[in-house]
Amino acid sequence: MDNDLVWAIRMISGALRRAAADASETLPGGSRAYLVLVALAEAGDKPPTQLELAGQVGLDRTVMTYLLDDLEGQGLLARRPNPQDRRSRHVVLLDEGRAQLQRMRADVAAAEARLLSQLSEEQRAQFRDLLTRVALTAQRGPAKD
Repeated sequence: MDNDLVWAIRMISGALRRAAADASETLPGGSRAYLVLVALAEAGDKPPTQLELAGQVGLDRTVMTYLLDDLEGQGLLARRPNPQDRRSRHVVLLDEGRAQLQRMRADVAAAEARLLSQLSEEQRAQFRDLLTRVALTAQRGPAKD
């Protein structure tokens, strides 16, 4: 298993998914809700449409609709008309959603610290940076020739 990237990512992914699921167990959709709230928090003042959000977090658009219905019902987010296209809606993180995300991130950070305990602070920062760069490449999809 030395240097087997598939194995390593699977182990890390499983541990972090369990941490996210535990942190978001009270939310509809569990860890999916966590991913949605993170994406909305990162969007800042440029909220995504439902379709864009589904693509960002890798969810089927039908699943996304039901999940957003549930999260909106709990007052965590809102859907607002897109001024450029009346047929689509922007998804906006509300204050309660931001507060819920902050609590979940604290729980996930504790699990992350345990997972990365064998690394120095410098190594942790470098690992996060490298992993984020690879994740962004993966999110863009396969390279076009």
